[in-house]
Amino acid sequence: MEEQATMQTKTDKPKKKLKHKGLIIVGSIFGCLLVLCLTLYFVVTCNTQIIVGFIQKATYGDNPINSYDPFYEPINGKKDNGQYLISEIKYDTEYPNSYLDITYPNENVEIDRPTLFYFHGGGFFAGSKNMGDPLAETEATALLDDICADGYNIVNVAYALVPNSHFPVPLIQANRAFAYIQEHAEEYHLNIDNVVIMGSSAGAIITSQLGSIITNSEYADLLGIEPSFTPQQIKAVILDDAPLDYEAFSFATKILVGNYVKGSIYLNKNEIKKYNNIKSLTTNYPDAVLLGSEYRHDMNVMHEELNKLGCEHILIDPYAERGETKQHCFVASERVDPIAKDAFDRMMSFINEREK
Repeated sequence: MEEQATMQTKTDKPKKKLKHKGLIIVGSIFGCLLVLCLTLYFVVTCNTQIIVGFIQKATYGDNPINSYDPFYEPINGKKDNGQYLISEIKYDTEYPNSYLDITYPNENVEIDRPTLFYFHGGGFFAGSKNMGDPLAETEATALLDDICADGYNIVNVAYALVPNSHFPVPLIQANRAFAYIQEHAEEYHLNIDNVVIMGSSAGAIITSQLGSIITNSEYADLLGIEPSFTPQQIKAVILDDAPLDYEAFSFATKILVGNYVKGSIYLNKNEIKKYNNIKSLTTNYPDAVLLGSEYRHDMNVMHEELNKLGCEHILIDPYAERGETKQHCFVASERVDPIAKDAFDRMMSFINEREK
């Protein structure tokens, strides 16, 4: 019996050694994969243009997204809907995509109307003044047509996209577009003392930050921008679903915004302070419309801060009001969606009270 037990023990030893060696191999493979994944994660999060560039390539192919020449032939005439368009006006020479369009409700361009500046969305890597934001509702141009039809001259401003330009270049461009329009206001029959600024998604970020640049000299100095407009000229701002609260962003949003700010998701406190203008709101901030859907958290945080400061504004949040989850920048579907139409009507009522 003892001899049999000894023989069994000797037989088990190689099996245990083999099993132990197998565990070491599996553990080594798992460890190598973990290190590889962590390395890949670190490389991508520190070089976010890798992902964004891939998306740009998939979206645009070899077509350029930044240019010092206009992408379309200039137009100076009536549109099919009867509105009058002057397009591809060059407002600056330093950065690409420095063009804007002006649309009037009709061919009588000399009527005194309020002026609405609009900035498109697209995550700072896509979108245009002509096509709107591919990441959101695609009827942005129809939305502008309907605002125009309500009696506004629309100045639709393009700006440079990554990787050619990063924060705060679009803000510098926006400020120069304001300066250009002020210099040429008489030529284009635009009222520069009765102005609304609006943006969707990335454009809403620009708009929100412009509101602080114009009303908070410390924030303007922080970004190195001397505002072209005074607070008195701005009657309202419209923020259509602006992601601003960087610390609360999803990973995907941090990739897009981090790429725009510095090419990495790892923003330091000073970079976040420059980006998130909620931290720089003052009692002088313009009257505001906040539209929240995908980024309703950010709009609610801004709403709470504006309430503390006693600033005039309205928050339109379909989820809080109706329990309805709406798509990013939902107001652009106002022609087909009753909830979006209600939001559009409330938005227009708010700015009409201040403009007219």
